[in-house]
Formats: sequence, C-alpha cells, structure tokens
Amino acid sequence: MSLKDVAYGLDSLWVILAAILVIGMQAGFALLEAGSTRMKNSGHVAGKQLLSFAIVSIFFWAFGFAIIFGDGNAMFGTTGWFLDAGKHTFDSISWANVPLSLKYLFQMAFAAVSLAIAWGGFAERGKLSVYLVFGILFTVIIYPVIGHWVWGGGWLGEMGMQDFAGSTVVHLQGAIAALIGTLLLGPRIGKFNKNKTPNLIPGHNQVYSVIGGIILWIGWFGFNAGSTMSTADGFFGFVALTTNLAAAAGAIAAIITAKILVGKADIGAMINGALAALVAITASCAFVEAWAAIIIGAVAGAVTFWTSVYFEKKGLDDPVYAFSVHGIAGIIGTISTGFFASNRLVASAGVGKAGLFYGGGLHQLGVQVLGVVVSMIYVAVISFIILFILKKTIGLRVTPEEEVSGLDISEHGAYGYPEHLDPHYKSVD
Repeated sequence: MSLKDVAYGLDSLWVILAAILVIGMQAGFALLEAGSTRMKNSGHVAGKQLLSFAIVSIFFWAFGFAIIFGDGNAMFGTTGWFLDAGKHTFDSISWANVPLSLKYLFQMAFAAVSLAIAWGGFAERGKLSVYLVFGILFTVIIYPVIGHWVWGGGWLGEMGMQDFAGSTVVHLQGAIAALIGTLLLGPRIGKFNKNKTPNLIPGHNQVYSVIGGIILWIGWFGFNAGSTMSTADGFFGFVALTTNLAAAAGAIAAIITAKILVGKADIGAMINGALAALVAITASCAFVEAWAAIIIGAVAGAVTFWTSVYFEKKGLDDPVYAFSVHGIAGIIGTISTGFFASNRLVASAGVGKAGLFYGGGLHQLGVQVLGVVVSMIYVAVISFIILFILKKTIGLRVTPEEEVSGLDISEHGAYGYPEHLDPHYKSVD
C-alpha cells in the first residue's frame, strides 16, 4: 500500500467520523429544544428533528449538493444532480481527498443543522405540514445558494470571504429563516401582556437542555475540525483548540453577563453563551490565533444574552433564542476574521487576506461585512416569500385550541409525557 493510499484512507476515516459527530448534533438540538419548551410540546419539538434530517438527506442529495458545489456560474451550480459526477462536475470541492459520497454526507449534515436552527423560531405553534414544505424549499433554493456563493466557487468566495465552517453559510441562514418564521407566526398565546411586557414561559426540563448543549459542543469538533477534511498536517487539532477555547469563554462570559444584568446566574444563559461562542468561532476557527478565539467567544456569549433579553422586550417571541444564538453570533463570528485573521493562518489556508489588527487594512473586513449583508437579504426575502405564500394557503400556525392543548396531542395524537398530561392514562404497573 502506498503512502497516498494511506493518506486517502485516513482522510476518509476522519471525514466520516466528523460527519457522524455533526449528524449527532441533531440529538443535541432535540434535547436542547425539547428541554427549553413546555412538556405538552416536547415530543413534537424532538420529533421534528428526525423529520427535518430525513428531508435534508433526500433533497440535498438530489439538488442541494449540486447547487452548492456543482459546476455552474457565480450564483449557483447547474450540474451534478443526484450526485452524478461527470468530468469537472465538482471541481469546487476537489481539494478534499475523500470519496464523493463522504463529501455529500459531511455537507448534508451541515445543511441539516441549518434547517434545525430555522425550526427554533417555529416552536410551540408551527404546523407540521409547514416543516415539510419549507424544509424542502430551504434545502433546495435557500441554503445551497449562499453555500455556492461562499464555498462552491461563487462570487463571495472569489472575493476571498472567510467562513471556514459556516457562521454565515450554516448558522446565519438558519437564524434569518427562524426570524422570518417568528415574525410571521406571531408570539405564543400568553407570552405578552396587554401592556406588551413579556411573561416567562419556562422550558420543562433544564437538565435536557444542558445535556443537549454538551452534545452540541462535542459535535462541534466534527463541525469545525472536520471541515479540514484532512489529517495530513494535523491542522484539525488547532481548529479543535480554537473551537473549544471560544466555547468555554462564551459560557463564562454569558453567565457573568446574566448575573450582572438580571441578578441571576441563569443556566440557560450559560448554555446559549457556549453555543453562541461556537457559532461565532465557526467562521474564524482556522484563521485566528488561540487568544483571539477566547475574545471572539466571550464577546459572542455576552452579546447574545443581552440581545435575547432586548428582542424579547421589543415583542419578539423566539422560544429558543435562535436568532440571537445563531444570527447575532453568526454575524459577530463572520465579521471577526476581518479584525483577527492572522497572516500566518491566512497564508496557510489560502483564503482571503489578514485582518485589520494584523496590518491587512479594511479589505477583509469589508468583504466579511458584504457577505453578511447580502446573505441576510437573500435568505430573508426568499424565506418571507415562501412562508407568506404558505400562510395564505395552508396556514403557518395551528389553531388556538390546538396550541393550548399542545402540539404533541394535536399534531401527533399522543403526549410525550402521557402519564403527566393525559387524564385517561392508566399505568400497567
């Protein structure tokens, strides 16, 4: 066996392990979101993760992967449908020395994470049928277009936009879709008083939320370090280091911020602080030094808690704070490379230029800001069009009676916790 064969085997093994870690994040989202919502909706909230993963698995295989990585133009790919790889079809991802099937599996897991984020804004009042229709369209005409712009040889990538593992491509896209869904759905029944002040609607299981957060943290090593798609020089270890340092800083900064602002060391704030930091470092994990990762993570964790409180006071009912955790942090993370990208790491990665603090001037910062702005506009406009049409046709929201009874029983015919919620439940013990 040649050295080339060994490298091919090791890279392939690493990519499938990383893909499994990212796919495992679906379990993290299920626990986090189910724990952060009410008991009467817990089965529904967890179950939609499985449904969305199934949707993405099929439609990303058929269309999404080709639109991102297929040969085409500066706006989208036009070849490679159903993973059909002709000559030069997937040149944009030819740098990864692994089978095409693994490239698909790894990238599909990313698309599934983005859609999982979008569903956060629909929690506890969105129709199951909307998940199916919007999930398909998000996978085909929203997510892969921005992905092509940045990763697939599109115009933002040509300008040198730095988004190593998807602060914008994955997280900001999902967050903007969640925001549009939240706005069109309106707040949950009982969330706001007549004077517009918010009421606390606590989740039913904080332990689930903590465990979900830990699973996501672990999965992020596949998300970020796996995006190297190579074991050759061990660089994935450095990416894992910056990822972990940022997450730790975000958790600490968020719980301190919560204590200062609301007087309590809020557990939910700590979870979301770690996740916000992970979102932020996702773009820059390969471009910034370890000390900068700590700063990026801490800023994201602190700012995310403040924005979640602020948006709620302004009337936004985002049940799992998807827009703050994945949107605001995604913006912070993407723009941060424009400040902190080091000459050493940029030269190694071969993407873009050094940041402002390393003598790179305003060029990279400008590219990062442009990428954020155009991505937000595209996702917001297309998501609004799709969801507005759905609202006027099949409707986005369950009836008030169904919402009060809970989506477990109204959409699925069974409670996630029948022994606690079903008055007709009889134990067989």
